[in-house]
Amino acid sequence: MFALIDGNNFFCSAERAFRPSLQGKPLVVLSNNDGCAIARSEEAKALGVKMGQPFFEIRHLQDSAGLICLSANFELYGDVSNRMMSLAAGLGPSQEIYSIDESFIGDLDGVRDLTRRAWAVRARIEQWVGIPTCVGLAPTKTLGKLCNHAAKDAERKPGSYPAQLARVCNWNEMDAGMREDILRRTPAGEVWGIGRRIAAGLAEHSILSALDVARMPEALARREWGVMLARTVRELQGISCIPLELAPQPKQQIACTRSFGASVSALQPLIEAVSEFATRASEKLRRGGQRAGTLHVFARTSPFRPVPQFSRSASIQLVPPSSDTKQLVAAAVRGMRAIYAPGFEISKAGVMLLDLTSEQGAQLDLLAPVARDQSTLMETMDKLNARYGKGTLQVGSVATPASPHGGWRMKQERRTPRYTTRLDEIPIARA
Repeated sequence: MFALIDGNNFFCSAERAFRPSLQGKPLVVLSNNDGCAIARSEEAKALGVKMGQPFFEIRHLQDSAGLICLSANFELYGDVSNRMMSLAAGLGPSQEIYSIDESFIGDLDGVRDLTRRAWAVRARIEQWVGIPTCVGLAPTKTLGKLCNHAAKDAERKPGSYPAQLARVCNWNEMDAGMREDILRRTPAGEVWGIGRRIAAGLAEHSILSALDVARMPEALARREWGVMLARTVRELQGISCIPLELAPQPKQQIACTRSFGASVSALQPLIEAVSEFATRASEKLRRGGQRAGTLHVFARTSPFRPVPQFSRSASIQLVPPSSDTKQLVAAAVRGMRAIYAPGFEISKAGVMLLDLTSEQGAQLDLLAPVARDQSTLMETMDKLNARYGKGTLQVGSVATPASPHGGWRMKQERRTPRYTTRLDEIPIARA
């Protein structure tokens, strides 16, 4: 048996956990630079706000319907997610954190009264962290996703499913008719692992629902769409084919890119930007125990603005492969100097680390000068930044908050305080 625990409207719920006054009000969390809606409360959905809808299209709802729009507070969301996942792990012995708000729990076959335990865990998460969740229980991960979806719909759309499925939905406790009904109601394109392209191909064969997928010949799925869909068919039939991924797969590349809060035309702020991006990317690289053999840096103007267009990039080979922040920042700065041209309004830049290898597997070039091992220094810097906050210790070319060139940073005019990670942003109650 598997369980899928999913936070409901997670970003909105995280905001409401610290601001109870937002409960019951239409709430939207906006993307980087406050561009579009990336999370919506049920009240905002009722107003017709769509996922990914640009902010300028819903701005008028602030006055006419009381819509509240907040900038994304990813530092807060990440910390709340860690707290939620640590409690979700109490449901069973094995856990796969699938996304910031979703977690698979496995090896549940020996758990007594699994439904009751799921109710207890979700209640603990809501009481201790403030995040409402739904739980899907099933013999396969695909059916677990399906049950989780049914649990959400049964809660937020009364009458769509039987009330006993709300919040916690256990596949094994449903009769054959109820299982068939859930499969029939679910469009094929909403099944985990089936995207738009495959759904369009299935529709040409009159395979429109999850029930149709479950009943289709496995040989047809394998022949027309490959082994992945054949595996999905078996999963919908109750045959487990997708195990938990208890250890994350090594990354093939690491990217840190941003759209700027304001366009940039000078070289110095671009150097500050890519220096910070390379710093963030190097931290991710070391966390995964990897080194990069190539650094790719790019900058471009917005294709949607009537300005002279610019789009250039450069790739710098790192010999030997490195995870040293100083070397990666130096390579990013060297690449930016090479591609920079004056007279353009740059709106986005980024750094990508490629040709990743494990630290143990990195091969040295015997003809290249031996680089001084800075691993201890880098580990110390990571620890200091983890303890005292990002940017406590950094290379000199990274902009400080007081930098006059900081206009490239993201717009976060509506961001709430980072209550759990920044001491200087903790609210103070005064008598």
